[in-house]
Amino acid sequence: MAQRHLDPTAGPVPADALAGYLRAQATEFLRALRLHRETGAGAAASEGSVEAARALRRAARRVSGSLHTFQPVLDPDWSEAMRPELAWVSGTLALEHAHASRLQQLLLALHRLSGAAPFPPQGPAAGTTARTAAPPLPRDRPAPAGSAPATVPAGATGTAPGRTGTAACDTPAPADGTPGTTDTAGRATTGRTAPARATPVTAGAAAVRTGTMTDAPGRGSTATAPAGPRGSALAVAAGGAVPAPDRGNLTVGAAKAGALLDRQLTLARTRAHSTALQALGSSRFHAVADKVAVLASEVPLSPAAAGADLRPLADAARDRLTDAVAALPLLTAGSPYNAEALIHGLSPDPAPHPQDAPWHQVRLLLRLHRYALEVVHAGRHPGSLLDAGEALDRHRDAAEAAAAAAQAARTPRIAPATAYALGVLHADQRHEVEAARYAFQRCWQKEVIGTL
Repeated sequence: MAQRHLDPTAGPVPADALAGYLRAQATEFLRALRLHRETGAGAAASEGSVEAARALRRAARRVSGSLHTFQPVLDPDWSEAMRPELAWVSGTLALEHAHASRLQQLLLALHRLSGAAPFPPQGPAAGTTARTAAPPLPRDRPAPAGSAPATVPAGATGTAPGRTGTAACDTPAPADGTPGTTDTAGRATTGRTAPARATPVTAGAAAVRTGTMTDAPGRGSTATAPAGPRGSALAVAAGGAVPAPDRGNLTVGAAKAGALLDRQLTLARTRAHSTALQALGSSRFHAVADKVAVLASEVPLSPAAAGADLRPLADAARDRLTDAVAALPLLTAGSPYNAEALIHGLSPDPAPHPQDAPWHQVRLLLRLHRYALEVVHAGRHPGSLLDAGEALDRHRDAAEAAAAAAQAARTPRIAPATAYALGVLHADQRHEVEAARYAFQRCWQKEVIGTL
């Protein structure tokens, strides 16, 4: 396979370029840390603190990667001590985001596999709409005399929380005195204003299926989900209010699987958030921040840095990446729908998928290569490397999502329908792994052709 080396006709890149790059990244780290403290990071992290944590991880990764690639021109004791600490900071801060994005990816996949529209973002009026909607009644119950029909906006489909997923259209109103139901917040609803005949729903609206489900093994409840990530039935309010997330139009098995994944990954995310807060307040992190603050003004170079050229070191990072890619089964990955990623799908071993490890290693080496190019070329690198990196990021996310689905399927005493839905979800994510490998193979071909 052809390898692209840095232009031999270009002049040498001095160690001062690395020093300037490290100072800039250290400054970004300190700026993000200050923003994180200003925006606050309590039990409910704000959007600003989340973005600050992302910037902290980004700067920590670049400093750590540069210390690895250009270690010969840096002080060995200092670089060996800094690298694992920066990796600890980046890894600890990344866990919460990883669990949140994994849950979102799995819930979207459940809706897609069920033929349901993905749930939209939740708005402030969504929960109010779902709570005030009238509870539906069986179609064979007659409407009371003298009851006035209520007006429902066209295109509205929804059910009241605390009821089964029966469609709200075409349901008669109950007689006065009918016992009310209880919504997800514990408030009683009388159900006296249910529509006698609602206007037809718009074309393309999601149909709400009926069914009773259990939220946990051994405990029965109706197919409801509170507002928020768990979702209630889709209800489009008048005036353009954003509907709440929906699981009412999922099958019973898919809804149970979504609830199980929600509980497990939300718990993992909460623990990761607590761990990150403890880490940011620890003496270990303060020591790392102090060292980064010193790095922002002074980079400890080794005596060999005088007159050294950084291009051979960046070239070596490229060679390590090329060797790792050559060991991948790119010929198989270049064939669509090869089902290679499904091998060992029924293995009882709960360890990560063995065939994913080489691809994860290539992802890390590609990142190091990009950072080396940023040092040598003052922050510029080919766009094809970004596309290849995004493909490997999708590969990592899909592999971890499939592992989360498999882990949820090992929960004791879950219903067969839940286990089946989780099995379908696992296979879907392994197909996503296969698609990401195919995309990387195409991107790498473009990268290699561009070097000829």
